[in-house]
Amino acid sequence: MLGQEVTAACHERDHEVVALAHAALDITSPAAVDEAMSRYEPDAVVNCAAFTDVDGAEDDEAGAMRLNDEGAALLGAAAASVGAKVLYPSSDYVFDGSASAPYVESDLPSPLSAYGRSKQAGETSVAVANPRHFITRSAWLFGLGGKNFVETMLRLGREQSEVMVVTDQVGCPTYTRHLGEAIALLVEGDAFGIHHLAGGGQCSWYEFAQEIFDQAGVECRVMSATTGMLARKAPRPPYSVLGSEHPDAITLPHWRKGLAAYLAARALEAAA
Repeated sequence: MLGQEVTAACHERDHEVVALAHAALDITSPAAVDEAMSRYEPDAVVNCAAFTDVDGAEDDEAGAMRLNDEGAALLGAAAASVGAKVLYPSSDYVFDGSASAPYVESDLPSPLSAYGRSKQAGETSVAVANPRHFITRSAWLFGLGGKNFVETMLRLGREQSEVMVVTDQVGCPTYTRHLGEAIALLVEGDAFGIHHLAGGGQCSWYEFAQEIFDQAGVECRVMSATTGMLARKAPRPPYSVLGSEHPDAITLPHWRKGLAAYLAARALEAAA
């Protein structure tokens, strides 16, 4: 979802882009990473490769670490070797969700899950590997080209008259097109360090589901549930709203606007 949007946003800003899919570059292979850097000599590297299966990481933490930490470190170091900046997208899951106000960049991570630990480790490794780094934490991504909560709700809404969604997890739904545009803007500059980039506002998954059905015109009742009732393998932060302490922070549109834009783009793609 994110890689294609970053690519499109960079093209729109008149940058030359080399977009390498997994088949073209395995970031856990030192030889492959070094060869790619030598061939393309980039000015900036945006690492959209990631192990994103939050529950799966509980059974394969080593696999999550290999991609989200070790591979990210290889890419960061190789970028540094050719004088390139590197951008590492991270996650709200690096926090434990015990806060009562939005997390800002200087708040200390304390991940609850294997996935969160792998992303925190990646943040540290990238920062060590390349001083010219950007770390962008975001949350609850949805967009074209990948599995996401919006697609799940729309599918369930077509198949059944009601769905059960948790009310005790609150965060910031983020449209990947808006995030991609923010990343393209950020990587042009030199504001190195951590940046929180997430959809404006906040909501629970329950409220997000209601808004999805309302905007899509789907008749489906949303039933409230707790996290404990759904018995997911990986623990989730109950509150992972992201804010920024940067005075000139890049802000993303409100999550409701992001949802509306996504549904419109989705309709255009279906028509095409």
